[in-house]
Amino acid sequence: MPKVVIIGAGVVGCSLADELTARGWTEVTVLDQGPLFATGGSSSHAPGLVFQTNPSKTMAEFASYTVRKLVDLGAFNQVGGLEVATTPERHADLARRHGWATSWGIPSSLIGPDECRTLVPLLGNSVLGGLHTPTDGLANAVLACEKQARRAIDRGALFVGRQKVVTVEQAHGRVTGVRTESDTFPADIVVSCAGFWGPAVGELVGLTVPLTPLAHQYAKTTPVGGLTGRMPILRHQDRDLYYREHGDRLGIGYYGHRPIPVDIADLPTDPMPSMLTFTPEDFEDAWSASVDLLPTLGRSAVGEGFNGIFSFTQDGAPLMGESPSLQGFWVAEAVWVTHSAGVGRAMAEWLVDGQPAVDVHECDLNRFEEHQLAPAYVLERGQQNFVEVYDILHPLQPMESPRPLRTSPFYERHRDLGAMFLEAAGWERPHWFEANESLIERIDVPERDDWSARYWSPIAAAEARITRERLALYDMTPLKRLEVSGAGALEFLQGLTTNNLAKSVGSVTYTLMLDETGGIRSDLTVARLGVDRFQVGANGNLDLDWMLRRAPDGVSVRDITAGTCCLGVWGPAARDLVQPLVDQDFSHKGFGYFRAKRAFLGNVPVTAMRLSYVGELGWELYTTADVGLKLWDALWAAGQEHGIIAAGRSAFNSLRLEKGYRSWGTDMTAEHSPSEAGLDFAVRMDKGEFVGRAALERRAVARKLTCLTVDDPGSVVLGKEPVWCNGSAVGYVTSASFGYSVGRTVAYAWLPAAVAEPGTAVTIEYFGEKIPATVRAEPLFDPEMARIRR
Repeated sequence: MPKVVIIGAGVVGCSLADELTARGWTEVTVLDQGPLFATGGSSSHAPGLVFQTNPSKTMAEFASYTVRKLVDLGAFNQVGGLEVATTPERHADLARRHGWATSWGIPSSLIGPDECRTLVPLLGNSVLGGLHTPTDGLANAVLACEKQARRAIDRGALFVGRQKVVTVEQAHGRVTGVRTESDTFPADIVVSCAGFWGPAVGELVGLTVPLTPLAHQYAKTTPVGGLTGRMPILRHQDRDLYYREHGDRLGIGYYGHRPIPVDIADLPTDPMPSMLTFTPEDFEDAWSASVDLLPTLGRSAVGEGFNGIFSFTQDGAPLMGESPSLQGFWVAEAVWVTHSAGVGRAMAEWLVDGQPAVDVHECDLNRFEEHQLAPAYVLERGQQNFVEVYDILHPLQPMESPRPLRTSPFYERHRDLGAMFLEAAGWERPHWFEANESLIERIDVPERDDWSARYWSPIAAAEARITRERLALYDMTPLKRLEVSGAGALEFLQGLTTNNLAKSVGSVTYTLMLDETGGIRSDLTVARLGVDRFQVGANGNLDLDWMLRRAPDGVSVRDITAGTCCLGVWGPAARDLVQPLVDQDFSHKGFGYFRAKRAFLGNVPVTAMRLSYVGELGWELYTTADVGLKLWDALWAAGQEHGIIAAGRSAFNSLRLEKGYRSWGTDMTAEHSPSEAGLDFAVRMDKGEFVGRAALERRAVARKLTCLTVDDPGSVVLGKEPVWCNGSAVGYVTSASFGYSVGRTVAYAWLPAAVAEPGTAVTIEYFGEKIPATVRAEPLFDPEMARIRR
């Protein structure tokens, strides 16, 4: 049994200790620099509001488990939750949030202003409606800490207060213990649950923990009449406010003030370093807005307040996982009380079982690109996340600053063509080009509602149409590329992936990486460019981390994305364009589908891969970044006689859904098996052992990733909406886009296997409206693959 030391006895550390000892890991020591159990961190002053509805399925599950566990512990007051709208935009957004709750199995209802006032009689007449979630409520964070800790202690755990960690001891790349100012504690595993002190603990082992401690205002009123002790937690997100009862007083939390970053080196040590002096000038707008919402407060006043420190990350998700450079050192940071027990359970499963039951890729410590770890970036994005915490954010809405950060060699050409850039992982990615606006004249594109029309243009329809009819260039540079090389590279990849990669040099293979439970960690496109050299098209930094941890001596895994670039050349005229420019045979006979070939395109050396995620003839053309612009210019000049255009991600997404191509992280995650995701063709059970193979033999298929089309050609959905059948919510949409070739919206959804039969009628709930849809056989477009293989 491993010895575990947990740094931090806040609500996360106590939850983890409870979950670990419940699984039989009883040699657990929990250390904190403060007294037990009000240690002085964020848990000690947290107002305790637990609201489960979240756009992230993972975060919603964390919160729901937290509710269930704390109710059982007697540390939760299940008064329910009410989000109110005072603007039409927020009122509409509550319907979207109701859809999320339904998708994730959280009871909720949309109610009118009178019902809102029944739940909260203090409300005035400015409320247009609300979202009521009856299972939300108030956690007593300190009591939750103590009750979970007592259970862990009863199973053998040790909790020690006033023990400031000064050293994490290590040998041969592994942790061996923790040294405090007064003692030493041996350990096989160390988990930092230090909250906003997490970056300081990380520094002890040379690990960047990218979170920003920020002060957040919380005040209590003088006595207020009419409070009953059963008022739901109340959120007024139009004005960045939330409320809860404290006896005969009301507590008010405020996110609308200026971001106040905190240097933890300047904090006092006793008695509550996380509670800073209240700044009344920052609260003036909050009080005015509160009186507008709750008029009775006009007869009250702010009685007391403080600026409490919380942790914010650049994307709002926690930081969970193991250090990439020190085995046995783990973190569970930037976790609010709302998600604490859920994170504790997932971390325990990760440590004991090797994998959480809930997909945690959105929370993995190692998800960030290197530029996202820069201190200036972490600070700016953390502050912006504080500003946006209650904002209505569109799923495609990009960050506005700092930009641009990462640009492909084609960036200036894109700007010349009027690219509309969105951002992902720091990359500027064109979604459509204003230069193609004239092409929409002959295309009938249904009008969209205001929400679905954001970050979209009918130009995308034209770009999709031209890709199908003629020829388009797509910038594929932002997709992660890894080089795996060295003696043993084939054996390494064979053991890590599901498909058979033991093919001739020049082969390209679509394959999956699974975890030990048979869940899909990623999907990859692997090109064998030499006997011992492979180029891997991956999904992000987590794939790099997964491979680096498992690569044996003699096998090199290297991220080559920044030094290379890629153009997708696709459409019926692709061969007419490319063949005259290259020194190799690009005919169908000379260059088969899912093959790779080295060639010179004019003066540019390229690695060409014949594959297409838009469902048309063509190639991905890779070269080094220094000659990337030359590649673009050569293709663009020669393509004029073929009617070439540049096309963006919006058209790309539409085309790939028409072909039924999955997007990992959106359509499937580690919670899903290949059979459930419709990817059995990428699994070769007879090739030998690979990670997850044994688990696949035991996994049943109870649900399927299913193709739907919306019956009304004028209706659209965007993703994460609930799917209904026979009066019950049975699943949820993963990704969706209007299919310009099939003339209606295409959506993929997780549905029970019994529902996922072609022809089944379902409805999709979009902003409270039930939109009829039908299960379809896939792929919708060119099922014989004739267009790609010609």
